[in-house]
Amino acid sequence: MTDEMTSSASNAADSRESAPKTTEKEEESFWVFLIKLVVIVAIFRSFIFSPFNIPSESMLPRLMDGDYLLASKWSYGYSKYSMPFSAPLIPGRIFASQPERGDVVIFKAPPGNDIDYIKRVIGLPGDTVQVIDGVVHLNGKAIPKERIADAVIPVSPNTECADAVFAVRDEDGTESCHYPRFRETLPGGRKYEVLDFGLTPQDNTQPVIVPEGRLFLMGDNRDNSEDSRFPAREGRGVGLVPQDNLVGKASIVMWSTDGSANYFLPWTWFTAARFDRIGGTF
Repeated sequence: MTDEMTSSASNAADSRESAPKTTEKEEESFWVFLIKLVVIVAIFRSFIFSPFNIPSESMLPRLMDGDYLLASKWSYGYSKYSMPFSAPLIPGRIFASQPERGDVVIFKAPPGNDIDYIKRVIGLPGDTVQVIDGVVHLNGKAIPKERIADAVIPVSPNTECADAVFAVRDEDGTESCHYPRFRETLPGGRKYEVLDFGLTPQDNTQPVIVPEGRLFLMGDNRDNSEDSRFPAREGRGVGLVPQDNLVGKASIVMWSTDGSANYFLPWTWFTAARFDRIGGTF
């Protein structure tokens, strides 16, 4: 009996000793897994794809407020702006590749170089760019600009009409914005659509020669875009953008919402979704 009691006590003591060791191993495994996950995500976001959301209407009609897209990070090479928090781990730009005219690019906006902007490439190094009466001229020749059907943008919690003159109420009571839309064709045949509400001060600019290592970028919503038509200063324009500031190339719209979702009401995540926009490529 005494031997049995001694054996039981010994087994209990062994169990108590082994329990903390098991817990410590589980905690260690969890932290190793978490560190590996963080490293994998950081590598993916830095070198492969990274998500971006569209918070404005400067790229209408192609991109709407509430669109979420993936940008390919390898398209133009890598710089410190490819890294999370712009960590200065890459000197200059490696594996550099020049964008093509018409590409939609994400970049760190001058002069602060700390905010992500998205615009379309219009002028490459060596190009002369000028806007005359709302028509873009590239190297002395006007880019063809064809009037097409109005862009119809539904009014929603994150989308309002730029001016009451563009607001239309349909027979069923829904409201939408009807914007004058045009199709531009770049040299080489690349086409895209832009909005133009009429003549504004930015519709006439001086000719600008794009220097080496820079880009002339414009928003597709020509009367609502802070782009290379304006000098780089806080809250106004970006000037001629250094290619080192490129973060990635717009690739695909992975989600889109009209802003009516409530985080605490899961079904609204789907009623707010603009499913017809998901999967659109560039």
